[in-house]
Amino acid sequence: MEELQQLPIPLLLWYREHARVLPWRSDPTPYHVWVSEIMLQQTRVAAVLDYYRRFLEAAPTVSDLAQLPTEQLMKLWQGLGYYSRARNLQKAALQIMEHHGGVFPNTYKDIRALSGVGDYTAGAIASIAFHLPVPAVDGNVLRVSARICGDPGDISTPAMKKKVTHALAEIIPLDSPGDFNQAMMELGATVCLPNGAPLCEKCPAAQFCRAFQEGRTQELPVKAPKKARRVEQRTVYLLFYQNRVALRRRPDRGLLSGLWEYPNEPVGEEDWLSRWGLVPAHLEPAGKGKHIFTHIEWHMTGLSCHLDKPQLPEGWVWADRVELRDRYALPNAFQCFAQTVADHLGRF
Repeated sequence: MEELQQLPIPLLLWYREHARVLPWRSDPTPYHVWVSEIMLQQTRVAAVLDYYRRFLEAAPTVSDLAQLPTEQLMKLWQGLGYYSRARNLQKAALQIMEHHGGVFPNTYKDIRALSGVGDYTAGAIASIAFHLPVPAVDGNVLRVSARICGDPGDISTPAMKKKVTHALAEIIPLDSPGDFNQAMMELGATVCLPNGAPLCEKCPAAQFCRAFQEGRTQELPVKAPKKARRVEQRTVYLLFYQNRVALRRRPDRGLLSGLWEYPNEPVGEEDWLSRWGLVPAHLEPAGKGKHIFTHIEWHMTGLSCHLDKPQLPEGWVWADRVELRDRYALPNAFQCFAQTVADHLGRF
């Protein structure tokens, strides 16, 4: 991957002129970098900004995060998705308090050992916050490297990641490893875009990028197709009593673990309302919705009803408008029913 040898100087010059102004870059403490990198996994920068601000207001230090009540943590994360990231953040905060005296660890090995921290995140924190010359290789960096080098290898394979990591370790500037890693991420996020649509005229590597010079930007990078998602047909029950809606908590393990939800079950012949011991006045259609997870796709049909009695199965709760807004964290999967719920809560 000899083309990468030409990259550091033009890349850093480009970055210093074009880098987006972001709060975690303006104040790159280990804690700030860590929180931002976890939030940015699978999530766009624009979507993270407000969450990052609110999160640091509620938990400005590792110690504050370790002590944050679970319900508040989940509510702060509501809408970002991939909720295991939030749980792992708190687990790691507890690790830091217990094993490092509340001080963020400053070696790659110790950072990598934190809950929820992989190779990329450890490299990002180590290089940005502690100036250690460690590559941070994510999807953006793999795409940039594959195009510059004209490499037809599958970027989804461990072998390709190892190859790119080794190549970048040889060229990462010792005096500015954090800027180099952020510049690689920035280039992939703003110029060397996915899906065959790079802005090559703005790229500092255009003169020596093989994909650009050979007209192969549409072909590279190579990535094996993902397996088709499993589709689940589900019925969502919007159950109301006076000005409240029924919620139940999901199991502690599995998809959306520990979050609150409107009761829902796979479509079938079973009478779930009777099984739950509930007798509705009547059932009304409440719209349809779809939500896509990494490996599963939910196709949801809503049914709403007003109950004559407030009794609910054990562990379920009634929530009013304020509690839905401030207390209970509901995943985005149910956002398609938000207006129906709001209409009902205003009706009774």
